[in-house]
Amino acid sequence: MLLVISPAKTLDYETPVAAAQHTMPDYLDDAALLVKRARQYSVDDVMTLMAVSEKIATLNVERFKQWRRPFTPKNARQALLAFKGDVYVGLDALNFDDGDLEFAQQHLRILSGLYGLLRPLDLMLPYRLEMGRKIDTVRGKNLYEFWGERITQGLNEQLQRCGERHLINLASNEYFKAVKPELLQAEVITPHFKEYKNGQYKVLGVYAKKARGMLSRYIIKQRITDPQLFKAFNQDGYCFNSAMSNDHDWVFTRKK
Repeated sequence: MLLVISPAKTLDYETPVAAAQHTMPDYLDDAALLVKRARQYSVDDVMTLMAVSEKIATLNVERFKQWRRPFTPKNARQALLAFKGDVYVGLDALNFDDGDLEFAQQHLRILSGLYGLLRPLDLMLPYRLEMGRKIDTVRGKNLYEFWGERITQGLNEQLQRCGERHLINLASNEYFKAVKPELLQAEVITPHFKEYKNGQYKVLGVYAKKARGMLSRYIIKQRITDPQLFKAFNQDGYCFNSAMSNDHDWVFTRKK
């Protein structure tokens, strides 16, 4: 069973981390091509491209300027420990032990606009480049065209290597659009998290993001490799709702 999650816009390169092990991203040459293109953008260009403030645009222009290989533990950080956002609050990876990180390294992948596909212990330099942004390159007019089938091929290689038959989609729609399900050599299961509000169940973004992280943590801590077993997930009031689910969309609901 392989899990995929989205990255986060917010990063943390300040909090000390105990993890000593690290690996290198598989698609650094592709990332370098994107960085080369991004360096051609001015602060105003980045403000428009990313729909961000001048302060954030200036920060990311500088990040692209400073981006260079080789990555080391001194200038980079393991991806799972660098991202900071609602999903990663739920994951709480800073409190993983070595066994948790080892299991995550085998069973968790992070989709990335810049790096394509990241393992938890892959070192990365700080960046911001959402998958949905229309950065044009020689490989297309946006990042979906840039990555093409590469991300899907990478997932298939991992699935084949580990003999896995299921891919659990805990990524946002923006990021999972970079995967081509029709080419995946696995059954895709997408968990959904819904809150009871005004007489009906609804997906509320901030809660759903944190819940994706919590479910990822639950699977990692419990060492789950059979999807049927994570139907028992019941943290923070959620429970599996069989009546609202089907073979490929599994719904977890709560009343709070």
